[in-house]
Amino acid sequence: MLVDFNSLPEHSRVWIYQCNRSFNSIEAESIESKLIDFISNWEAHGKPLSASYDFPYNRFVILALDQSINEASGCSIDTSVRFIQSLEKEYDVNLMDKMNVSFKQGEFVAYKSLTEFRKMVKQKAVSKNTIVFNNLVTNIHEYKANWEVPAKDSWHNRFIK
Repeated sequence: MLVDFNSLPEHSRVWIYQCNRSFNSIEAESIESKLIDFISNWEAHGKPLSASYDFPYNRFVILALDQSINEASGCSIDTSVRFIQSLEKEYDVNLMDKMNVSFKQGEFVAYKSLTEFRKMVKQKAVSKNTIVFNNLVTNIHEYKANWEVPAKDSWHNRFIK
């Protein structure tokens, strides 16, 4: 059951998938349509899930679920992963690799491997004030407060001296 993202309670669970590139406007429109279809039919044990999505920067797919109504089951989570994998295949992108880092360089969103990010830190190309995307957040409250933050306020801080 698709609901407005902003109507979900702060404790709603989120899953964040970052893409290795930005989607163009035609792809973004198609993906949003697919997200609407998927979430409208997403269920656990035959019960609809009260869920939504966000699609910031045409680069991140965020699924959100109010588990106080119906909790996600292993099967429903597997279904969402298969959906994300279908997007990867259709658009020839990487959404599942958690060993990469996204961060801002001005208004541009950069995407680097963790190894490349660490090299950039050593070269002073990124700093403790670089805005990073903390994809480890687990609920809407954390997403709103701690997703897009300076590196010093994220797990990325361990690489910056």
